[in-house]
Amino acid sequence: MSTELLKTPLNALHRELGAKMVEFAGYDMPVQYPLGVMKEHLHTREQAGLFDVSHMGQILLTGPNAAKALETLVPVDIIDLPVGMQRYAMFTNETGGILDDLMVANLGNDQLMLVVNAACKNEDLAHLQKHIGNQCEIKPLFEERALLALQGPQAVTALTRLAPTVANMTFMHYTSTQIDGIDCFVSRSGYTGEDGYEISVPADQAEALARRLLAEPEVAPIGLGARDSLRLEAGLCLYGHDMNTETTPIQASLLWAISKVRRADGARAGGFPGAEHIFAQHQSGAARKRVGLLPQERTPVREGAEIVDANDTVIGTVCSGGFGPTLGAPLAMGYVDAAFTALDTPVWAIVRGKKVPMRVSKMPFVAPRYFRG
Repeated sequence: MSTELLKTPLNALHRELGAKMVEFAGYDMPVQYPLGVMKEHLHTREQAGLFDVSHMGQILLTGPNAAKALETLVPVDIIDLPVGMQRYAMFTNETGGILDDLMVANLGNDQLMLVVNAACKNEDLAHLQKHIGNQCEIKPLFEERALLALQGPQAVTALTRLAPTVANMTFMHYTSTQIDGIDCFVSRSGYTGEDGYEISVPADQAEALARRLLAEPEVAPIGLGARDSLRLEAGLCLYGHDMNTETTPIQASLLWAISKVRRADGARAGGFPGAEHIFAQHQSGAARKRVGLLPQERTPVREGAEIVDANDTVIGTVCSGGFGPTLGAPLAMGYVDAAFTALDTPVWAIVRGKKVPMRVSKMPFVAPRYFRG
């Protein structure tokens, strides 16, 4: 039985711009425009790219206990998150697995704005309602608001013409402002490794704002294809591929995302699902971990490829892979047994029955350019 794909408020605009549309997380989404994935990727690295990420879920938590309540579901410091800042977080389950990753912003006035992944948003909403629905108001904004990402070194130039105050923001700042007369929430963040902004806009004004941004000389529309190659070069996880309910933050190499105050020796240690599993794994080490991988040939190595050692013993699996236009070479991420996680360890991927040599690499593959002031 075929179910009709959901559409973002920019669907007609994508088609007008000649986008090639594909199904993604239940939505009809642009994978590329006539420029093509490679040029879209490089345009974002050099100038500014506009991405439609309206399929993501925006959820508003309201109430004096909202921060304290949310802290019971994530291994992150929410209580001390300053007004006007956002933070990366994860929902964990009872075994320490990752239910989803998300962004949390403090709007002030006892309000938190969450941005969750498209494929998980209904489950995330149910999770919030079940566990903290009696402690704060939970309002999904799935239909009410769209989300645009303006990414690249010229994003600040383009957006400042329409909203001068955004020039003063630094990485992970979050504010409400008018862009060309439209009331928006803006964060200086993104999913490309570049400087840039994510803009939450009322759904009925999203197309007008997108057209206004695309009228700026630096800005081009960018599809999901380049979004994937950009985030891969930045070493950023994609939920459902590089982490899932079977993967802990330790295995996913996301220890940095567990706030120090919430760790085993922190002032507010634990208190989130699976904490004891995660702490034990942090202490004793995970049996497998996510690492960066650089194929030593031009052959791209894709998700699902087995990783073997010199004796052809399977030691892991590739979780994301492709070609990095900025790197000018193939790249991948994968989970390997703990004995093979050291930098420059030689391993091999099995691609169509052939062994492709790879080396364990540091991440990100391309240095990030977040604006920290």
